[in-house]
Amino acid sequence: MNEFSLLQWPQPRTESEWENSFTLKMFLFQFVNLNSSTFYIAFFLGRFTGRPGAYIRLINRWKLEECHPSGCLIDLCMQMGIIMVLKQTWNNFMELGYPLIQNWWTRRKLRQEHGPNAKASFPQWERDYNLQPMNAYGLFDEYLEMILQFGFTTIFVAAFPLAPLLALLNNIIEIRLDAYKFVTQWRRPLPSQAKDIGIWYGILEGIGILSVITNAFVIAVTSDFIPRLVYAYKYGPCAGQGRAGERCMMGYVNASLSMFRVSDFENTSVPRTDGSDTFGEAVKYCRYRDYRVPPDSPSEPYSYTLQFWHVLAARLAFIIVFEHMVFTIKNLIAYLIPDLPKDLRDRMRREKYLIQEMMYEAELERLQKEKNEKKKNYRAHHNALP
Repeated sequence: MNEFSLLQWPQPRTESEWENSFTLKMFLFQFVNLNSSTFYIAFFLGRFTGRPGAYIRLINRWKLEECHPSGCLIDLCMQMGIIMVLKQTWNNFMELGYPLIQNWWTRRKLRQEHGPNAKASFPQWERDYNLQPMNAYGLFDEYLEMILQFGFTTIFVAAFPLAPLLALLNNIIEIRLDAYKFVTQWRRPLPSQAKDIGIWYGILEGIGILSVITNAFVIAVTSDFIPRLVYAYKYGPCAGQGRAGERCMMGYVNASLSMFRVSDFENTSVPRTDGSDTFGEAVKYCRYRDYRVPPDSPSEPYSYTLQFWHVLAARLAFIIVFEHMVFTIKNLIAYLIPDLPKDLRDRMRREKYLIQEMMYEAELERLQKEKNEKKKNYRAHHNALP
């Protein structure tokens, strides 16, 4: 089933419905294709690897990938930096380079056919005709690029706060590149009238809602904001005092690490040396990032501690509170700042009322004329009788 058969599958009745279907499917395809890596790093990388001594392996052989020891947030930040800098630079290079190469090849063919001074002898309309025609989906590509950039800028802005600034700089440069491309590299495009931006508005609304949810999960799950907050108020030196400061975080690193007995390693994960050549004696225990019971505990070894459940509950509570707070503020601002100013809305209502009144008067005048015409015909018919 190819692309166009997928578009025809819902059987759109009008061209507008077909364009909306095409726009939504292309956006979803590009969005999943470009954002799969960031979502994987933010919410899946290192989440299902298990623990030392009980790693989850693919086909009982390959251990799953883990985050950097400092956390997954730095990996997500680097990925977003690569996307916002390198990808946008490459897109601008391709947008301008492709028509430049095509026009150079066209000029080369003209020189071979009509001589080295062929271009100067052509009239202006013929030189314009020799430029590259605008792609049939050129405007759609521009919309899609901006919507995807809006998604990159908002969905993971908590992990990479420089994204809006880089998007602004890219757009300033791209405005000038597009102006140069439209004036010197493309034929003049044919204008067409549009009522609004169509389904793109709904896509922007969906990205806005998704960005609130993903940023809440990034802050609560990917970063160490919630574990540090729980430690400061519940387990740190300032526990129970109702305050948190720099001194309240003393011992946080030690509290965020669990203890593991080296002898409990799996056969496939046993270290090559026991550490005696480096530390002077064999290493019996090591530390790893998790909240688990020590192996020598009388309770079940390597089970989750109470601090783990406190952190999990705090993360879920933060996500719910953050989402409701942001959506409440968003709806309040939307209510206080309407899409249309009050005076403009009143003028539109008055204009609509005047149009309806004119239509009513015109219809009333037409009916009156028909009535008078019927009376005139009736009288003429009556007078013609003997």
